[in-house]
Amino acid sequence: MSEPVRPRRTIDDVLAEARDRLRRLTPQEAADAHAAGAVVVDIRPAAQRAAEGELPLATVIERNVLEWRLDPSSSAALPFASHDLEVVVLCQEGYTSSLAAAALQELGIHRATDVIGGYAAWSTWQREQDDRRAPTDRSQAGGQASPPSPPPS
Repeated sequence: MSEPVRPRRTIDDVLAEARDRLRRLTPQEAADAHAAGAVVVDIRPAAQRAAEGELPLATVIERNVLEWRLDPSSSAALPFASHDLEVVVLCQEGYTSSLAAAALQELGIHRATDVIGGYAAWSTWQREQDDRRAPTDRSQAGGQASPPSPPPS
């Protein structure tokens, strides 16, 4: 007896189904989750991290081994792997990470999710945060505005 034929689906269908199961996080929410104990996992390949940048707080687990490293029943599991682990998956733009987070949920890692916009969104958000913290003329002068420059003679 042959297997029933599964209906054809597009990757957009699969992605939408995966995302329906996730409570996706903004970069700010992901940073807050990390501060509260979540593990941020960067699944991008080494070449992409080298080209686009690294996220220092992330644990790197490339996509091709993700399930084996985080499934607590796997002989290749990392020491912190747990079905109750809060995992925030990060890829470059937030597509592959949605599929990966859904796959982790399939393994029973029910708190898995991903970052909306991926590393690209996180790095943009981080630059904005850094710009807000950058010293201004007022803060460099001990709270007083710098005197105007004298007119040229």
